[in-house]
Amino acid sequence: MKKILFVLTALLMTLQALAITANDLVSHLKDSIAPDGRTAVWDVKVAQQGKNVSLSGTVTTQAQADAIVMMLKRHKFDIIKNSLTVLEKSQPANKQWGLVCVSVASLRTQGKHSAEMATQLVMGSPVHVLETSGDWLRVQGPDDYISYIPVSSVKLMGETQLNTWKQARRFIVTVYDTRLVEAPGSDETVSDLVLGDLLELVNEQGDWVLLTTPDGRKGWVEKSSVEEFATWAQQEFDVTKIEKTARRMMGSGYLWGGTSTKVTDCSGMTKVSYFSNAIILQRDASQQTLTGLKIDTSKGWSNLQAGDLLFFGNAKTGRVTHVGLYLRDGNYIHCSGRVKINSLDPNNATYLYSPLSASRIAGMVGTTGIVAVKNHPWYF
Repeated sequence: MKKILFVLTALLMTLQALAITANDLVSHLKDSIAPDGRTAVWDVKVAQQGKNVSLSGTVTTQAQADAIVMMLKRHKFDIIKNSLTVLEKSQPANKQWGLVCVSVASLRTQGKHSAEMATQLVMGSPVHVLETSGDWLRVQGPDDYISYIPVSSVKLMGETQLNTWKQARRFIVTVYDTRLVEAPGSDETVSDLVLGDLLELVNEQGDWVLLTTPDGRKGWVEKSSVEEFATWAQQEFDVTKIEKTARRMMGSGYLWGGTSTKVTDCSGMTKVSYFSNAIILQRDASQQTLTGLKIDTSKGWSNLQAGDLLFFGNAKTGRVTHVGLYLRDGNYIHCSGRVKINSLDPNNATYLYSPLSASRIAGMVGTTGIVAVKNHPWYF
């Protein structure tokens, strides 16, 4: 809310001397505080007669709704009707939050299986429920990305239950993939598990731990495959771990929207790699390119460090459509057709693309769009 108030104050100073309509004000405000439709819902309709204004439509947060009202009132508009729907408050109190309860959930751009896949979330990922539509939920993930998930893939809960979960002793899967089984050493599977899955502890027995999924299924997994979440989240920046995760995905195929070790797209690969180091990146390449410290690549790769993100796309328009992870010696790993390594050297047989730009994540955790799991309020 503080950030929105700062933007609002600056915008008011710019617009106060102009003769501007209420609709123009709301449009300018959207460009300032909700410019990306992937992370904010803003469908606001303004009806104006003189200085009288009626509002309808939908926004994501109460802070956004309050900013609209404040902006209009400061320009002496009289809001005679406010029918704005605030999605974060539109659900019953006991269903405003949820935890993904399958190893990997696929989320869509619309509430139907035939819609384009937008992203994936792994088990134990907290989601903020914005809307219910039949068998689908419109949710916002920890990276702020908004998309639709089947109701069957989520354990719904209220804020009190979520807070209880945040205080629980939890374990996170730290290997590429494993299984939750009926008993230690058993071959009876309760659930498959992938890197990043998060479950609650029930009991410990030798080299095994008994865990429960968010929807209450219990099973055992070897301790060597998991780590206590509170400890894992405190890890320091480790580019070796990030690179190891990326290399572990070598050869796996490309899937639009893939964001797990099962299968990824290009930004999904960088996102999964960094999450193994307890860092949450933005979802898409065009979002990731707006984060981090920009690195000068005008003289080739001499300024690059392992772990830097490389962005590719249309050189004429500057539009970013692809991302990779820099390794060293001019080589980078990315998912294009499959996860593979290519060279930035045009004279190398493995040369594929030249980057438009590069961003450094190291040293930038905590800046816009780069969040440490330990500091994310949905986890702790």
